Amino acid sequence: MTTSPSPLHSEIGAIFIAVSDIERARDWYCQLLGLPADGEISFGHLYCIPMNNGSNLVLDSKIFPKRTPDDAPLFHFNTADIEASYRYLEELGVELVGPIQHGHWFTFKDPDGNLLMAAKC
Repeated sequence: MTTSPSPLHSEIGAIFIAVSDIERARDWYCQLLGLPADGEISFGHLYCIPMNNGSNLVLDSKIFPKRTPDDAPLFHFNTADIEASYRYLEELGVELVGPIQHGHWFTFKDPDGNLLMAAKC
C-alpha cells in the first residue's frame, strides 16, 4: 500500500438516506431539524440539508426502495480535485464502479465490496 498523499480528504462530506417521496422527506427532515425547506431539489430526486459539522444529509428518492449496500453508498469522501482522486484510486488498483459523473462524483468499492463515493466539495 502506498503512503503518498491522497487527494481524498479524511472527512465525510455527506450521509445518504433513501426516501420514497423527496418532497415529503424534505419537509419532514427540515421540520425535524428546525430548518426552512426552501432549497432546490436537484435532478428531481436529491435534497441536501447542510449539517453544523460541515457535512450534508442527502435525501435521495432515486435509490428507494432498491437501495442495498451493493448499489448505493451511504456516504461520500470530500475531495477538492475529483479528477486527481479518480486517478489516485486507479493507481492504487481500487475497483472503480464507473467514470466520474457530472464532473462531481464517482463510486468505488473497498476490499470487502462496500460501495463508497468521492465527491467534489
